[in-house]
Parts: sequence; structure tokens; C-alpha cells
Amino acid sequence: MRVRKLDADGDMQFGHGSLDMYKDSAEGVAQCVMTRLALWQETWFLDVDEGTPWLQDALGKRMLVESVVKDRILGTDGVESIEDFEAILDPDTRRITITATINTIYGSTSVETSL
Repeated sequence: MRVRKLDADGDMQFGHGSLDMYKDSAEGVAQCVMTRLALWQETWFLDVDEGTPWLQDALGKRMLVESVVKDRILGTDGVESIEDFEAILDPDTRRITITATINTIYGSTSVETSL
């Protein structure tokens, strides 16, 4: 599995050849997880069914948030299982912080993102 690295701003990295890619690594799978979580359902014009159903199934439904996020993580190519998971909703900032330890086909890694 080859995945182009993203910089701190979420832009693809170019200009450094193979150093701009994750190749068969747990970090590449973790980046795919974070990218999948950040994509909202019905926002990608090529496939409106793709994406995390934040508006459809998660927001305003605290009991479903963990289930929706876990399903999205487990549906990512290369993810075998979730070892540890925490989702913290902050109503003041209207953000969710997701922290997980996942087992991938390349080993174990952690994922942390705030959406």
C-alpha cells in the first residue's frame, strides 16, 4: 500500500521522491483513517455515499458517535482491529477529539485527530 504523505496543513507533499510516500507502513494506514474520518458524507461529488455520516447519524446523537467512528475506522483498508478507543465531545468548541490505537496489517499505531 502506497499513500502520499500529508503536511501539517493537510496538503500533499511533493518534491522529495519516495520520501513523500508511506509504503507498506502503519503510519500510512493511520493517515488514511484520519482522512476518512475528516470526509463528510455527501460532500464528495464523485461518490456522495462515501464519507463519515456526521450529519446523518452522529451529530446530536451521543450514543451513536462512537459506533459511527469505530465503523469508519474498521472500514479503512489495512485496519485489522481497534485496541483502544476514546472519543471526547466538547460542546463548547463543537469539536470531537478521537484517539485510538489500531492494529494494521503492518503493525500497531495510534491515531489522534480533532474534527
